[in-house]
Amino acid sequence: MKLTVSTSERDDVVVVTVSGEVDVYTAPQLRSALEDRIAEGQTALVIDLEDVGFIDSTGLGVLVGRLKVVRKVGGWLSVVCTNERILRLFAITGLDKVLPVHDSVDSAIAAAGAELAEPDVTA
Repeated sequence: MKLTVSTSERDDVVVVTVSGEVDVYTAPQLRSALEDRIAEGQTALVIDLEDVGFIDSTGLGVLVGRLKVVRKVGGWLSVVCTNERILRLFAITGLDKVLPVHDSVDSAIAAAGAELAEPDVTA
């Protein structure tokens, strides 16, 4: 199956919308799209997997690899997914403990914003 990757921006966050299947053949396309954005200095990323029917270990490796890259430069990466099969894969592999998984783009952006907000300091 073909993979489609598109990007948009919301509130200084890059939303990468993925549809199709992410496997050994299509994962390089996803990796390239993410690397292009990171190279442009865009390191606040939400990967929307709502229209992904299948992801294999190569696809998971792309997500983990880009997560490491953006964290090194102070960025973050979150995933949007409600597909039970994919969520189960994240749980089995332990990636749900490493990659923040949300049920919507809005909640992913809100959660990241809350984590990154500096606490109020009263003098």
